[in-house]
Amino acid sequence: SSIQKEMATANWTLPDHPTLPKGKTVAVVVLDGWGEASPDQYNCIHVAQTPVMDSLKNGAPEKWRLVKAHGTAVGLPSDDDMGNSEVGHNALGAGRIFAQGAKLVDAALASGKIWEDEGFNYIKESFDKGTLHLIGLLSDGGVHSRLDQVQLIVKGASERGAKRIRLHILTDGRDVLDGSSVGFIETIEKDLAQLREQGVDARIASGGGRMYVTMDRYENDWSVVKRGWDAQVLGEAPHKFQNALEAVKTLRAEPKANDQYLPPFVIVDESGKSVGPIVDGDAVVTFNFRADRMVMLAKALEFPDFDKFDRVRVPKIKYAGMLQYDGELKLPSKYLVSPPLIERTSGEYLVKNGVRTFACSETVKFGHVTFFWNGNRSGYFDETREEYVEIPSDSGITFNEQPKMKALEIAERTRDAILSGKFDQVRINLPNGDMVGHTGDIEATVVACKAADEAVKMVLDAVEQVGGIYLVTADHGNAEDMVKRNKAGQPMLDKSGSIQILTSHTLQPVPVAIGGPGLHPGVRFRSDIQTPGLANVAATVMNLHGFQAPADYETTLIEVVDK
Repeated sequence: SSIQKEMATANWTLPDHPTLPKGKTVAVVVLDGWGEASPDQYNCIHVAQTPVMDSLKNGAPEKWRLVKAHGTAVGLPSDDDMGNSEVGHNALGAGRIFAQGAKLVDAALASGKIWEDEGFNYIKESFDKGTLHLIGLLSDGGVHSRLDQVQLIVKGASERGAKRIRLHILTDGRDVLDGSSVGFIETIEKDLAQLREQGVDARIASGGGRMYVTMDRYENDWSVVKRGWDAQVLGEAPHKFQNALEAVKTLRAEPKANDQYLPPFVIVDESGKSVGPIVDGDAVVTFNFRADRMVMLAKALEFPDFDKFDRVRVPKIKYAGMLQYDGELKLPSKYLVSPPLIERTSGEYLVKNGVRTFACSETVKFGHVTFFWNGNRSGYFDETREEYVEIPSDSGITFNEQPKMKALEIAERTRDAILSGKFDQVRINLPNGDMVGHTGDIEATVVACKAADEAVKMVLDAVEQVGGIYLVTADHGNAEDMVKRNKAGQPMLDKSGSIQILTSHTLQPVPVAIGGPGLHPGVRFRSDIQTPGLANVAATVMNLHGFQAPADYETTLIEVVDK
């Protein structure tokens, strides 16, 4: 059995780094929502007093650099996709790029895994007596959704017992040409007609343009979601038609009409009754894979104490998203496609090679520095070598009311962990830039950035005391740009002439800084990597611990030159 044990552990053994020593304490600090952008008054990181992060940036140029944190660098379909905390921490911890979003859905549909997973089997319980409702953007744009995926889900559900299917479509014209909605409706109507011939009662029940119905984001305008709710759930809308093609053609003929802003409509039968309101016992799937414009509807469908508008009637339904849209809120709680299963993460390798690990954040990002970092996996790899500490986040308030959040408490716990000598790695997330940035409150976000910087100082001071090494980075941008901009990069104004606040993540790169008294004097960032991203951080951290990364990891950011 000892030989079997050897075999079982052999493939986890990391080779020693040729020059970098083992045994240094390494602090990995992730600043959430902390990107790099031009300095102006809407860049809260620039406006805030951040002497520590400034000194890292303005110190040795070979120890500070930018990496990509969005789009293809984190497994998303295109470089128009902003990064997010879940895919960011997946990449940081995994050291490799895994398919996220649309690619994940394609794989689940191709393999048939989607039909075996918990999400589909949950909604399937409603097929016998209820209706399956599919809500989302009818488009082949591939940004939020894709028509071919919707077709496969309609077909697959009907083959697996769905007898009554209703589609609630949102027309696009933003990621695709205006007017293309007509062709998409013709395509899906052909499929639905075939199903009706086979005895499945399948039809379109409601619709509207994406920018006017349902697909608002960042809680910008709840009336958009309400218009969708009224049509989809209540079966009420100002415009009533016998079929969707007639609806879209008629509404598009109005002056200034376009796909993006079509008003809500419902499809009615001969007696004028809507054909597909959502009622008790039904199942609902939101089929967009991109999260940002589905989260608000997901809240209305799932939260019992929802108060953003009067829902009038809240049907008891089984609801699943195409994916989970928000990892912090665990929303929705059921989803058709699970996040990628990521094996052989850096955390598991390091623990198996004797690296004692401490991980800490507050509630809103605790899962990111543990679950998402560890490849969407709960719990410890080895509880004798790991300690994960969650500091409760403020609840019942918006984060701009207490923008310092728990940065100080996280830093204190981490300082104590470093000074205790019990850990070889401490790994933390400071959520301030992201969570306060999402509120759109510029003054509060400035306070938040200063608080995060002070927390970094406390951690780096402790690293200094124990002769350790630090790596400071971020998971995506947010606080560095708080205003919507036109194509030329100028701030956009609303009708009243005030600036339009940007509450979202960004497409900006993020910093990586290394240093500390334990860092070998010959270490510097390499200049020969084409477009490094977050996934290159894991191999870098392994090097700082004195190990070489596995061959299939994205390459390390550092090299050692003779000093």
